[in-house]
Amino acid sequence: MELHGRRVIYRIAGSGPPVVLVHGMLNSSSHWQSVALQLAAEHTVVAPDLIGHGDSAAPRGDYSLGAHAASIRDLLAAIGIDRATIVGHSLGGGVAMQFFYQFPQRVERLVLISSGGLGREVSPMLRSATLPGMGAALSMIRPRLLGALRDAGGQLRERGLRGGVHLQAIARALRPLENADARAAFLHTLRSVIDVHGQRVSATDRLYLLESMPTLIVWGERDNTIPLHHGLLAHRAIPDSWWRTLPGAAHFPHLEEPDALAEVLREFIAQTAPGHIPDDEWGTVLARRSPRTRLGQTAA
Repeated sequence: MELHGRRVIYRIAGSGPPVVLVHGMLNSSSHWQSVALQLAAEHTVVAPDLIGHGDSAAPRGDYSLGAHAASIRDLLAAIGIDRATIVGHSLGGGVAMQFFYQFPQRVERLVLISSGGLGREVSPMLRSATLPGMGAALSMIRPRLLGALRDAGGQLRERGLRGGVHLQAIARALRPLENADARAAFLHTLRSVIDVHGQRVSATDRLYLLESMPTLIVWGERDNTIPLHHGLLAHRAIPDSWWRTLPGAAHFPHLEEPDALAEVLREFIAQTAPGHIPDDEWGTVLARRSPRTRLGQTAA
């Protein structure tokens, strides 16, 4: 559809209670295909391409978590979805948390998969990509290089090695960087959440707001991009949250273990009642954990 004068791509399947799948950096809605089709048997599944990702437009503009969250809100409103279970992977996890923070009345459940925004550590490769001059370096990405990565991943998969899926996922993720607009969008998005020291955006000071929202946290046990302990600490900070790990997955559980991930999602949705925080209750949620202190004043 055209939204605010720009092309927005989304994929939709199935019918039933809505589930929104938010992809990570350099990914797209197509990466969710296997998981989405399994969920579509019982749910209306919506998977958008974030601004500057996939086939959506890549304008010069705002690529912050808040901008991505607002775009998803507008897309859902335009297609007639008021409330949904929001699922986010990696960067998409940060977008999902920001979506809840900005629009809590629109969230029924929150699912974070190998999510960003829960700690400082992140892979050296992503930290290095924030350095000056990386735009020129990324312009060196060519189809031949991506083809070599994809073929190497295929050979590893033929030998039964799980690293092959990860390598192919990287090749798929890098493909959009052949386009100058996509490279600029990637760098704007990356630098809005990461710098050379690590992740610079954190939701850990607001996790208490999820105490009345059904929350599931899923992590690949072999994840070397964002440490597993980020998810475990978040699980401990969110009362009654669910915690699941996938032994065979690294940073892309929806590609590496789609059947196992889909089963976890179905179980979580089936066994939890939808959360609901109306607009007029948001102040109450904040006030419970936001004590006020009256400061004394000295007469002039």
